[in-house]
Amino acid sequence: MRRSNESFALTFPSISATLRVSLACARREVDVMRKVLTVPNSLSLSRLVFLPWLYLFLWREQLFLFFVLFTVLGSTDFLDGYLARKWNQVSRLGKALDTVADMFFYISVAYFLYYLYPQAILSNRYFLIAAFAVYGLSFLVPFMLYKKAYTLHTMILRSNAVFVFFMMLLSFMMNTTLLLSIVSVIFIIGFVEEILIFIHFGPVDQDTSSYFAVSLERRLKDWMLDSPLYQKLSSYRKTPSK
Repeated sequence: MRRSNESFALTFPSISATLRVSLACARREVDVMRKVLTVPNSLSLSRLVFLPWLYLFLWREQLFLFFVLFTVLGSTDFLDGYLARKWNQVSRLGKALDTVADMFFYISVAYFLYYLYPQAILSNRYFLIAAFAVYGLSFLVPFMLYKKAYTLHTMILRSNAVFVFFMMLLSFMMNTTLLLSIVSVIFIIGFVEEILIFIHFGPVDQDTSSYFAVSLERRLKDWMLDSPLYQKLSSYRKTPSK
């Protein structure tokens, strides 16, 4: 009996230590999950998770359900970025999720339009080919230049999501061919601008608003560095103290 008590006394601290380690690991995992599954990231992920349901409703000709779900999922594209900035939850993972979700969503919208309005797609086939070509180049160019996938969230590219969203909704009421032409041209302009930023300015901040904003920022920076005041201050800094 005494031996069993001694063995229990020896074993109990090890069990207690194991439990403490397990609890600490569990807390860390919970903290990681909280950082990963933020509300903005969950909204971006929801576009990927519920996207197959749009196909299902479309193929079953349940257009009302398709319209409602498309409206909800399209709204998440505005909310995720807005909430991430407002709640200071902007992260690389969130930006990557948003980019991937947008890519699948845009491709799906092209299919939905072709399914519902094939003539509009055929009439705009050259615009669409050009749009998808520059879209692919916008991924290829930074990968070739910097050996990594890199995307920007310029003002035009952010507004593209708004244009696609409203184009799909208005297609039930307006001339779809004209809407698709306008949106395709805006897409082409946005992706060409992104490619030019990569080529002329290198890897810039992903939230850069436009080509002209980067150009102005670089010119102001160069002007300040070349200004006599900056040169004088720099000389004071380099002068060793006695």
